[in-house]
Amino acid sequence: MFENKKVVVVLPAYNASKTLSMTYNQIPFDIVDDVILVDDASKDDTVSVGKAIGIKHIIQHQKNRGYGGNQKSCYQKALELNADIVIMLHPDYQYTPLLIHSMVSIIANGVYPVVFASRILGKGALKGGMPMYKYIANRFLTLFQNIVFGQKLSEYHTGYRAFSKEVLQSLKLENNSDDFIFDNEITAQIFYKGYEIAEVTCPTKYFEEASSINFSRSMKYGIGCLRVCLVYRLCKWGLMRSDLY
Repeated sequence: MFENKKVVVVLPAYNASKTLSMTYNQIPFDIVDDVILVDDASKDDTVSVGKAIGIKHIIQHQKNRGYGGNQKSCYQKALELNADIVIMLHPDYQYTPLLIHSMVSIIANGVYPVVFASRILGKGALKGGMPMYKYIANRFLTLFQNIVFGQKLSEYHTGYRAFSKEVLQSLKLENNSDDFIFDNEITAQIFYKGYEIAEVTCPTKYFEEASSINFSRSMKYGIGCLRVCLVYRLCKWGLMRSDLY
């Protein structure tokens, strides 16, 4: 626990057997109470590795539900375990678990209710090997999103996030997409509710085993981000209604 708050790390996994142990072994268990592994019908030994390294809470989807569907299972289980702070960390070792202390501290001390680990602050993305086309797309989308949302985040597309229990309980997570656009929908929901998001600088690693989506999926994701922004703005202006809000 940290400041008398229960801390739970959730690992949304798909074919993460080669990197799961490295990620898990760097989790700071001096403050983390529980770890939840949700396996989205992997084709490798992700579940077996999870059991071998001692993860107690493992959920295995019998059919692939998608990245967003995986996160829904993660957050539902974390709230069932009475988590006060939930950290979503990809188990592909692209993000360092060593930032968990900092992210938890910000929420536990009431500074911000949500924290994103940004690959863009400190030039972590390019130094870590992010492909240039993804970097350029990330910057374009972030600029557009900041204008539409009226915010100043450095990145909207990180897979390393921390939430207070109150935030997660207030959002209509089940109405979000089961695909990759889930991350942007939950961000829009957070802003719609009036919550603020803090950012911390995060180094990143791009390598063969790290999860990534291909160019066509990236294009679909980018178009989805633009749609989320427009729906958000129209709802804020009272010109449209959405099940997300």
